[in-house]
Amino acid sequence: MGTHFHNLLNQNPLVRAIHTAVKGRARYKVNGLYRSEALKRYLELRLSEHKNIQQVSANHDTGNVLVLFHSDLSANAIASLLERTVLDYRKQGTKLPVRTAYISAASQEAKISPINKRKLNHLTVGEHKQKSTQTHVKKQLEQAGSQLILISGTTVSTLVLFTGLLHRYGLDERILLAIQKLHTPLLDHIMVGITFLGQPVVLLLICLGLRMGLQRYNRRIQATTLSIAAIGAISLTFFLKRLFGRARPDLWDWIINVGHHSFPSGHAMGSIVIYGFVGYILAKEFPQWRGQIFALTVVLIIAIGFSRLYLGVHWPTDVLAGYATGLVWLIVCIKSLELWQKSQLSGKYLHSFLGRTNLQQAQKVQITCA
Repeated sequence: MGTHFHNLLNQNPLVRAIHTAVKGRARYKVNGLYRSEALKRYLELRLSEHKNIQQVSANHDTGNVLVLFHSDLSANAIASLLERTVLDYRKQGTKLPVRTAYISAASQEAKISPINKRKLNHLTVGEHKQKSTQTHVKKQLEQAGSQLILISGTTVSTLVLFTGLLHRYGLDERILLAIQKLHTPLLDHIMVGITFLGQPVVLLLICLGLRMGLQRYNRRIQATTLSIAAIGAISLTFFLKRLFGRARPDLWDWIINVGHHSFPSGHAMGSIVIYGFVGYILAKEFPQWRGQIFALTVVLIIAIGFSRLYLGVHWPTDVLAGYATGLVWLIVCIKSLELWQKSQLSGKYLHSFLGRTNLQQAQKVQITCA
């Protein structure tokens, strides 16, 4: 019997390891997890009770489970634990057989006792839950909107203040002349390479690659938000450059070719939007490395902005304005993504809850009446 069971698992495995290269960290593909919010919660709850497991993150959009565990366990042991947990979930899901009986409305009304009437009344609990969830989502939208206005206003005010001070006291030219003293042939090549990472073509290729990866794992909301973020950043840059029409600095000969107007810096705006969004997605996917991801993202964005000053193709106020505008747009995109995901998740959870509640209560009433 045991041999037959293992043969069945091998033919149609419940759990398949897809990444076990890092010790103490493994990712698995779980059969049945895709689009099953209930199994996701069950796996996270059961596995988190295990003393040797540090963290569990199940994704019902991709069917993957990320497990962080102590070095005493092996990836195979975690896979076996996942298999047992999935089997337990399936057994619990079939404990109550669906039993139906045809009863006419008159006879059913006559047979329903006061207790059964109370059970039928419980079927309306889902409606109250639905109204409560809608109110909660509405409050979250209002709170997120207030936070967004506060963060955006503070950020813009600070960067605009610095921009105004630099322009008022003529520090733009002084800063560029001070940076020019740092020029060396080696540093020239390094800065050209860094500024290349902020080129529109490079950012566009990164967006396309990431979008294809997100769609492959059925993360359409993130893919759509990334596209909106990129299109918005390009549109804002083009509009503001045409609006202000500021000339680029001409303090020394440039070693790269540039065009269009100077204000604001498209490299600064594009890098903070695209690399910031990529860093946000990676930090959500690998929470154990969140600090390192955040630090590397910030260093890259600052380096791209500094490279524009080093090469003498932008004023410092151009870069600050690019950062300010890009940061506001990035916050708008991330907040919109989070609210979109919460709204969709609440809808899925509510649909699943109402379906299970109504089915269970109806089964109990039918069985008692019969």
